[in-house]
Amino acid sequence: MENIIYKNSNVYIKNAENFDLAMTLDCGQAFRWKCDENGVWSGVVKGKALSIKKENNDIVLLNTSKEDFLNIWYDYFDLNRDYGKIIKKISCDNTLKKASSFGEGIRILNQEPFEALCSFIISQNNNIPRIKGIIERLCAKYGEKIGEGYSFPTARVLSKLNVDDLSDIRMGFRAKYIIDASKKVASGEINLNSLIGIDTDTARQELMKIKGVGPKVADCTLLFSLKHFSAFPKDVWIKRALEELFPQGVPECAKEYGGIVQQYIFFYSRSGNLNK
Repeated sequence: MENIIYKNSNVYIKNAENFDLAMTLDCGQAFRWKCDENGVWSGVVKGKALSIKKENNDIVLLNTSKEDFLNIWYDYFDLNRDYGKIIKKISCDNTLKKASSFGEGIRILNQEPFEALCSFIISQNNNIPRIKGIIERLCAKYGEKIGEGYSFPTARVLSKLNVDDLSDIRMGFRAKYIIDASKKVASGEINLNSLIGIDTDTARQELMKIKGVGPKVADCTLLFSLKHFSAFPKDVWIKRALEELFPQGVPECAKEYGGIVQQYIFFYSRSGNLNK
């Protein structure tokens, strides 16, 4: 990690490549990062608050320790992965070359699994501003205060609630699914961490034992928190993009990196590049 410098309680990722903060933190894979008027993003992950910004060509993690960087943030921001190498490999296809060039700053966030699971349950038939509002209210009521924000509530805390307890969170029909997920995770019936490193189809079926979790929510959870990088979540945007851009299916050269490719296609299609 020759490009990592620790200085004055900050961590500098020098000449950071393939790492755009807005593309990564606000592209629909996480819902709790906020950006201020100075371009500083702030969030809470695994009980730790972080502020992060771009400074010239560097990414700067503010007021964090070397220990937290190595134990939390290095993996969270997927810094051990060479995205430039992936982009080069999938550029064998001209459309993927355009999509990956357009979204080359996106990185996959390795999130806390229970938070990711609940977030994507909440995301069903929902829009991003409303998703963010629901999650913010849930954290403020049942999480722990950390810095200027809150931790995501634990499965154990949420498992003790009923649907009426969540009425003021205004998550609608999703409340019963959050309760079911919390009870199954808190009891150990569903062991999220045990799904890392196993067959993706098996892991998907395990997640789908939770009420309200279908293939899309399961694949989002697998991709964004359980290191199943071949998982390929499909919402209406992706389905439309695949029909238009890849009617014969995603090229073979890209299937190994399905989840990363999905993010490039998602960002490319949502930014108005279909029908061009």
